[in-house]
Amino acid sequence: MNDKVDDKGSSKGISRRTILKMATTTGVAAMVSPRIVLAAGEQPVKFGIDNPLTGTYAITGRNELHGMELAIAEINAKGGILGRQAQLIVEDSTSGDAGVAVQKAHKLIDRDKVDFLIGNVNSGLTEAISQVAFAKNVFMLDPGGHADPITGTECHWNVFQTCPSTTLLVNAIAPDLIKRFGKKFYFLVPDYAFGHGLLDAYNANLKKYGATNVGADLIPLGTADYSSYLIKAQSASPDVIVILQNGDDQTNVLKQAVQFGLDKRFHIAGANIELETLEALPPSARIGNWVIEWYWNQPGVPHVKEFTEAIKKKTGRVPTARTWFGHTSIHACALAANKAKSLDAVKMARALDGLVLPPEVALQPGEAVYRANQHLLIGTLWAGHAQAQGSGADDLFHVDTIIDSKTIAPTVEETGCKMVWPS
Repeated sequence: MNDKVDDKGSSKGISRRTILKMATTTGVAAMVSPRIVLAAGEQPVKFGIDNPLTGTYAITGRNELHGMELAIAEINAKGGILGRQAQLIVEDSTSGDAGVAVQKAHKLIDRDKVDFLIGNVNSGLTEAISQVAFAKNVFMLDPGGHADPITGTECHWNVFQTCPSTTLLVNAIAPDLIKRFGKKFYFLVPDYAFGHGLLDAYNANLKKYGATNVGADLIPLGTADYSSYLIKAQSASPDVIVILQNGDDQTNVLKQAVQFGLDKRFHIAGANIELETLEALPPSARIGNWVIEWYWNQPGVPHVKEFTEAIKKKTGRVPTARTWFGHTSIHACALAANKAKSLDAVKMARALDGLVLPPEVALQPGEAVYRANQHLLIGTLWAGHAQAQGSGADDLFHVDTIIDSKTIAPTVEETGCKMVWPS
């Protein structure tokens, strides 16, 4: 289906956007009660979702949406937000068209009058729609766009980032890669904000630990054939080939790297790996060292088992980091509103600034907090390696090290964030 389908209607007189809106709210209602009941004249609290449902990041966007739907059901079952029921209104941002994402942000804010804006998987799209949210004073949660500037040099008082920044991802793995596998690195880089940020963070680590960047290719999002890039990487004779792609691109490049036999001659690694990628790969291509941003297999950590079972009941699969991103981001909005006792964006932002997430939302062994005066969530990261199969069919990542992000995070001053609040 065309990413830019007109919202005004299909041949049957119902737009895709309307269908998504109906399906989302109906699904949530079914999980809570036969129907969502509102008092006469009362409006639901509206979450505007501006996230990919098509393209390279369709699978990760879909899983974020599953987490959001579960969070809405949980919130409504406990009385809603400020005593009102909550509702998702969903728009397809596409995976890479910033113009479409910005258009959808305007629609959600201006036409649908959403209380919160949520998005995006793609860091470049997150940066674009955050400018819209800032201009219109709308509270925004970024579930899965990692680029440093979102809560760094381009930080805004009303924008919060749930996923780790690119610098956190690289700081969690690069020193160990240099220590264990050698000092010559070659990079395959997605050519947009996410990839650029990862490469910058890697270069900083290489310099710090005396290693060398022997080559880097900037590769368009949505590339299917990586053969020319893999040949170049092989010719550079690195110790480590670093794959920084994500989504379907990550799946494609790993399959092709194994077909070329590069895993037999070089060490394969990256930054973050998605469980969605590992599920899509043949067992022989589940290789390399990575960071996983949230993992379902956390024995003994409170509430993780219950969350995992709820998602499995809903989707038939274990939750991924993306599911957790969506779930946490929706709950963070509700926590902010209920703490502030208001839907006013400034009051909510003040309430979430420095807030430690409760264990049933954090779902990790350590503290998770939206850092004061920056708004990046600082929590736990898991470094390790892909595996064909572990304790079960869904256990595709072996955790070697659990990392408290506070120990690897730049200071607020180093991020470049200079938070300016409305007077």
